[in-house]
Amino acid sequence: MSIEKNSVVTFHYTVAESGKAQLETSKDGNALTVLVGHGAIIPGLEEALIGKQAGDAVEVTIAPEQGYGERRDGLTQRIPKKLFKGAKLSPGMQVVLPTEMGQRAMTILKVGMSVVDVDLNHPMAGKSLDFSVEILDVRAASEEEIAHGHVHGEGGVQH
Repeated sequence: MSIEKNSVVTFHYTVAESGKAQLETSKDGNALTVLVGHGAIIPGLEEALIGKQAGDAVEVTIAPEQGYGERRDGLTQRIPKKLFKGAKLSPGMQVVLPTEMGQRAMTILKVGMSVVDVDLNHPMAGKSLDFSVEILDVRAASEEEIAHGHVHGEGGVQH
């Protein structure tokens, strides 16, 4: 079965900023399982998987506009330090905080006595990314998964 919209795909991935050392891999942990066509992964990676099958290996470089977007200047915010629940913070550190729009990755710019300045650009914004993907499994999504917009069961959401 080839990957198309509403396919459930299980894969291992390795990602690096183009021309640099590996940033992240799933190979020493659990494979990622996603519902294609529902925004679970960046658009460029999703596009690269379309038409592929279980057993295929995919090597792709994804430009910022198909990844995490371009960096936007002025996308900084001052947040009350208490929201970090006493965590030891330092400039350059990456953190994830819950927001009104879900979990949000941010980078600490400056730590003050009662406030923290953060950069809300995704840490990968403005970067071309090299992905190496090993497709393990492809199946059709259930009607319920399509309606909910995510995978259920193993590797997905348990309702």
